Amino acid sequence: MPENQNSTSIAHGPFNRLTPNLVRIAALAVCAAWLAAASPSHAALGGGFDSVAADRLHLSAKIASASAVTHTVHTLTLANGSVVREYASPDGVVFAVSWHGAARPDLRQLFGAYFDRFQTDNPLVSGRRTHRPLAADHADFVVRSGGHPGASWGVAWLPLAAPAGFTVNDIQ
Repeated sequence: MPENQNSTSIAHGPFNRLTPNLVRIAALAVCAAWLAAASPSHAALGGGFDSVAADRLHLSAKIASASAVTHTVHTLTLANGSVVREYASPDGVVFAVSWHGAARPDLRQLFGAYFDRFQTDNPLVSGRRTHRPLAADHADFVVRSGGHPGASWGVAWLPLAAPAGFTVNDIQ
């Protein structure tokens, strides 16, 4: 081996000063970034506790959790005072969401994969937002909402994912 070449470096072009450990670290960082970009950032309805944590971060909310016989309620309190509740079954799957407060929360974040169907069920009128109640009514996905400027409320649930013994009346 020539005297000027270090046995722990890679001697290829501009990377000749990188050690194998730095190359491995860089490769791992690239893989981690790729995986993070490939995974969904929201999936509240139908998602697990990790989706509740993602919602908390996305909404910049404080979280409190309480367990009932059939489910756990994760209450997210937003900075503007609005409250979002996410209902999870004993196996951790979020099967219902409710909200009330000054403004409608980010429903794309809360509905996850169900948001596109919700949006299709509630088309814009003349290309503008409306103040009418928004709803969806499917066997596997139901939404009811209402309110007026300064006060918004709503509930969304997955009837087929709700645990035995849970009723819509349990949603607050």
